[in-house]
Order: sequence, then C-alpha cells, then structure tokens
Amino acid sequence: MKKVLNLFDFSQKVNYRNEIFAGLTVAMTMIPESLSFAILAGFSPLTGLYAAFIMGLVTAIFGGRPGLISGGAGATVIVLIPLMISHGIEYVFATVVLAGIIQIFVGIFKLGKFIRLVPQPVMYGFVNGLAIVIFMSQINQFKIQGSENWLFGSPLYIMLGLVALTISVILIFPKLTKKIPASLVAIAVTFALVMIFGIQTKNVNDIANIAGGFPPFHIPDVEMSYEVLKVIFPFALIMSTVGLTEGLLTLNLVDEITNTKGNSNRECVAQGTANILNGFFTGMGGCPMIAQTLVNLSAGARARLSGIIAALVILFIILFGAPVIGKMPVAALVGVMIMVAVGTFEWASFKAIKRFPKSDIFVMVVVTLITVFLHNLALAVLIGVIISALVFAWESAKRIRAKKYIDNHGVKHYEIFGPLFFGSTTTFAEKFDVMDDPEEVVIDFKESRVVDMSAIDILNKITERYQSQGKTVRLKHLSSDCLRLIKNAENVVAINIIEDPEYQVLSD
Repeated sequence: MKKVLNLFDFSQKVNYRNEIFAGLTVAMTMIPESLSFAILAGFSPLTGLYAAFIMGLVTAIFGGRPGLISGGAGATVIVLIPLMISHGIEYVFATVVLAGIIQIFVGIFKLGKFIRLVPQPVMYGFVNGLAIVIFMSQINQFKIQGSENWLFGSPLYIMLGLVALTISVILIFPKLTKKIPASLVAIAVTFALVMIFGIQTKNVNDIANIAGGFPPFHIPDVEMSYEVLKVIFPFALIMSTVGLTEGLLTLNLVDEITNTKGNSNRECVAQGTANILNGFFTGMGGCPMIAQTLVNLSAGARARLSGIIAALVILFIILFGAPVIGKMPVAALVGVMIMVAVGTFEWASFKAIKRFPKSDIFVMVVVTLITVFLHNLALAVLIGVIISALVFAWESAKRIRAKKYIDNHGVKHYEIFGPLFFGSTTTFAEKFDVMDDPEEVVIDFKESRVVDMSAIDILNKITERYQSQGKTVRLKHLSSDCLRLIKNAENVVAINIIEDPEYQVLSD
C-alpha cells in the first residue's frame, strides 16, 4: 500500500499523518466556498460540490505538482454567470468542456512556461490582492442568510466569539504540538462547543443542502452547430485563460514555499482533463484554489495524497455525511479562512517598498487594486505584466550607447552597447554624425543585438542617409539570429554586412 501511495508523489517521503489531516482540513474549507460560488452563479449547490470532487481528484493525481489543491473556484465560475443568465446550465456545461479542451492544447504545446515571465512585483500584487479578497469574502458571512442586512445583537456576538475562538486555537495549538493541523483542531473544537452547548448560530445547512448521489454522467444538451460555438467559445476562452493564470501562479507560489519546481504544462493538461469531466458529470468547472492550497501546505502536506483524500472526503460527505457536516458552524470556517488570508498576504512587501524601484511599487499596487475591486485575477496579472514590460523597455532604451573612433585607414567605427529595438531606435539614430563622418563607416554590434523590425528599419534609414552623402556603412559582428532577422527582411533592407565566420556570441 505504501508503494502505491508513493506513486502519487515525486519520489519523496510521505508523512501520512500530515497528508490525512491536511486532506480533512482542506475538504472542510472547500465545501462552503464551492457552495457559495455555485449559489452565486445560479447553479445547483451539488454542481459546486461535484466540481470540487472532480477537479480535486483529477488534478491531485495527474497535476503538475504535489500539494496543489483544485476545486470549484470563484475566479472561473464568475466568468460563467452571464452565460447562465442568458442561455442556461446546459450551455455552461458545454462551455466547461470546451474550456478544458483549450487548456489541454495549451499544455500539449507547452505554452504554460510563459507564466514564468510574471515579474515578482506582479506576484506580490496578485498574492496581496487575493489575500484581501479572501478576507473580504469572509466578512460577507456576517450577513443574515438570504439578505443583504448584517447580523446584529446576540447572533452577531456569538458569530464573533466563535470566529475569535477558532483563530485563538489556530494561534495557540501549534505551541503545544505540530503533529495535528491547527486548522482542523480549531474546526473540531468550535464544532464540539456549538453541539455540546446547543449554541444557535449560522451553519452549513443555512447555506445549502449538500446531500446527493454520485456525479451523474450527462452529455450537455446543446446543438452541435457553429451558432452555438459562437456563443460558448468566448466564455470558454476566458474561463480557460483565467483558470490557467490563477493555476500557474498558484503553482509558482507553491514552488517558492516548498523550494521545489512543478510542471506547468502537466498542470495545464490536468486542469483541462478535469474540466472536460466536469462538463460531462454536471460540475461547474474550476481551477487551483490558492486559499485551500495554502491551508494544505500550512497543515504540513507536501505530497499528492492530501488532495486525493480531500476529494474523496467531499464525495463521502455528499453521499453519507451531509447530515453531520450540515450542522458545522460557519464561524469555524470563517476563522480558518481569515487566518489563511493573513498567511497569504506578503507582509514582506511592505519592507520591500524601501528597496523596490518606484515603477515596481506602482505595478504591485495596481495589480492589488485590480484584484480587489474587479475580482479579475487574469486581467490584474496581464496589466501588471504589460506595465512591467513597458518599464523594462523604457529603461533598456536609455542604456544604448556608442563608442566612436577612427582607425589608421580613416574608417570610423561605432561600437554599439545595449539592445537595438523599437524603444531605443531614436537614441541610436542620434549617435551618428552623417554629415561629418568619413567615406566609410563600420557599425560594430559585438556588444549589442538587433532585436526587431523597428531596429532593421532604423538601420535601413541610416544606410540611406549615408548613401545619400556618397558614403558607405557596413555592419559587423552580427549574431546568427540577427542575420536571420535581417535576411528575412531583405526585400526592404539594402545594407552591407561584414562576414565574420569566426565570431560567435555567447547566447548562440
């Protein structure tokens, strides 16, 4: 049995006690979140739980790394709400299947690696924004069920007291022992206190009835036509993108926490497979869940077993345990998730403010605000990456410079330092003195690189300016990739290149 379970891990030693307790804790925290988002989107509560089971099991076994927890996440479900309102649940199931297919293609063509290009300030902003979103979502539990009004009087004080108790246990219990996850102990203590003393407070049954059967096989009842595809494809594309963005960022976060490296492309394929199964087994789809992943890691889980146990526990609760779990106080789960939010927030980012460039601080704040106020993680990361790229381009453009000298033969040499690309072409052009230069000019790119078509265009214009004065300009020390780029544009460029077969750049 032990050898079989080790197959679910990356050949590391499995702490079965940690994995089991972590799996139980994750299941307890995943149930109310999956229910809440399903109800928010207008789905059946069981649609959310089925998604938690299917996503959790498939990605735990086949996903890109151990320790990562997937389920019916709000980031992907929110995308489907307009489709649910306009076309109904069958179109939602079809969209989830199509989103899964897109995700598999992303994994097969190894496009998941591009998430590694996300800069650290974007990661800080993403994580901090998510921590705030997790915290704010728990505040909503202090509202009267089915109403926008806040709790008041005794119900409010009881809720606050139970949340405080849960948080206190989480903070104090690790000082006694770390063999059992403090989150699971906190849930058990609060649950026991409510049951023994008959305390009247909001419980899981107040959110929804979670009793049901095994996920039924169901082919989405939609017409296979171009018209239907036009409706569902935009939603599927956005859902797949959001899911992969959140998932791969979560994978990066787990990599940092555990000092290991996951497989992003494998994670894409696993997510896609899980979403296809969701569409055919009445699940609402989903993606990796950062909050539950952090609960899992904080409980000491480092293998795949905890995710498998969490998924099976959710299925067991659907089939048999609903009467008991339905009585669990929501306050216990709120307390756990508040501590997850506190642990998720990158408090070190405040210290980094003094060391980071102002542009990085700006990116971090923008990503945080978009995540908090728009609840669109993919958009937040995309904007953060774009701003970071533009800042990098601007800074790189300022670094280009030229060393000038005239050799014994009267040839003037321009030794270029820094990349030549769209952002640096203007500064580059200003380096040349066409009118006063001698008859022959050599531009040396030993310490530079021709990057794009804008660079080729400016080289062409400089060549034409020298030719108009009856002078010759030659390029020297171009790397092989630069030569290919210029050759591909030879129909618009007429420049002289000094052949130098012995020269090799390091990057080649």
